[in-house]
Amino acid sequence: MTTGRLIPRRRDAHPVPRYADYKTSVTRSPTLPLLSLESTPSEETGPRFGHGLIGPLDNDLIRNFSGGEGLAIGERIRVHGRVLDENGRPVPHTLVEIWQANAGGRYRHVKDGYFAPLDPNFGGCGRTLTDEHGVYEFMTVRPGAYPWPNRGNDWRPMHIHVSVFGHAFGQRLITQMYFEGDPLIDRCPIAATVRDRAQLDRLVAPLDIGASRPMDYLAYRFDIVLRGRRQTMFENRLEGM
Repeated sequence: MTTGRLIPRRRDAHPVPRYADYKTSVTRSPTLPLLSLESTPSEETGPRFGHGLIGPLDNDLIRNFSGGEGLAIGERIRVHGRVLDENGRPVPHTLVEIWQANAGGRYRHVKDGYFAPLDPNFGGCGRTLTDEHGVYEFMTVRPGAYPWPNRGNDWRPMHIHVSVFGHAFGQRLITQMYFEGDPLIDRCPIAATVRDRAQLDRLVAPLDIGASRPMDYLAYRFDIVLRGRRQTMFENRLEGM
């Protein structure tokens, strides 16, 4: 990725900000015309994150919270893929972060009041850098679905939040990864804000049985494409960096 001016969103292709079935979007969505502000060097070039701060367990959510002294509870899975540009070229040395609920569907967060228990060995966060081929990998547990106070009985599908950084914090993209075959995807008001089914399908990671390990874990492949016709949908802007 190169440095330069930040690209504004394409509002005609972005998920609708106000969607009545997604209750909190009604209060959070803007009611006044949006303002377009020019980016400055502080957004385009810094501050920078520390590439050298990545630890050996940072991409292993099964072990990183306990420091390797205990294992997280749940179905072990491997999440892997590549970060690519619009022409299919790898984007190397890019910081990828994830966060998720535990196997019971509960986040380690003070405001998460779901009845599922906390796992003492699971923090729910991880990070890694793509290699020279744009490849990244995480070991984790499959997150559980969980209810949320939207309509009478709404449940979030199993999902993992994904953040991709450029060379600075002003170049950050956030999205969600869903799992192939989850019936809750079609019932989720948040997923429904992505009105184009082809775009929503890009957020669904297919089972990658060839990358799975027998008697150990299943693998899911989630390639992240920046810009172009096959780009991944992001929450904070569509175009990529």
